[in-house]
Amino acid sequence: MKTMTKNLPPVVSQAEWQAARDKLLVKEKAATHARDALAAERRRLPMVRIDKEYVFEGPNGKASLLDLFEGRRQLLLYHFMFGPGAHGWPTAGCPGCSMVVDNMGHPAHLHARDISLVLVSYAPLAQIESYRKRMGWSLPWFSSFGSEFNADFGVTTEQGEVFGLSVFLRDGDDVFRTYFTNGRGVETLMSNWGLLDLMPFGRQEDWEDSPEGWPQTPPYQWWRRHDEYA
Repeated sequence: MKTMTKNLPPVVSQAEWQAARDKLLVKEKAATHARDALAAERRRLPMVRIDKEYVFEGPNGKASLLDLFEGRRQLLLYHFMFGPGAHGWPTAGCPGCSMVVDNMGHPAHLHARDISLVLVSYAPLAQIESYRKRMGWSLPWFSSFGSEFNADFGVTTEQGEVFGLSVFLRDGDDVFRTYFTNGRGVETLMSNWGLLDLMPFGRQEDWEDSPEGWPQTPPYQWWRRHDEYA
């Protein structure tokens, strides 16, 4: 079946296309430099010492926050929505968070730069392990069930669980929180958004600035766990 789309970009010669591409490249490079400057400022943020002792449960038993570093100096901790109030509870984790984890690559490349990557959810470990098996994931995933960790770090709210990304630094046995982000801030973990942004139709979500008539649907509603797409 032939599909027609309204308001397609103009068709031009190779030379005209290259000129337009070069013009856009100037803006892309400026955005890259701005992102580099922002990262430099982020590296200079003040830190908060974590003095409270938290106990997590993982496949190998109890673990402290210090244990989650696995001997490395830096820790990326993704607060995965899997608890009361999260979509899919009590048998499945949030589909959006599931998409995030699907985008996480092999951790060896982070390990090479002294970084550990872990997931933490409020769900009991048995539920986490069941869902992990379903999704086919192997990243370290810990339960904070019964502790105050999620509440203290702002991801357990009166409305239920929310997601986020915390960054920690270890200096000896001292642990510091250096950064936190949520919302679209966690997009840095997700290669699919960067790839979609390169495509002619973009993310195809109705908040985007696209020509009239281009395919768009509401965000969140099209997202699925990877074994739930038709």
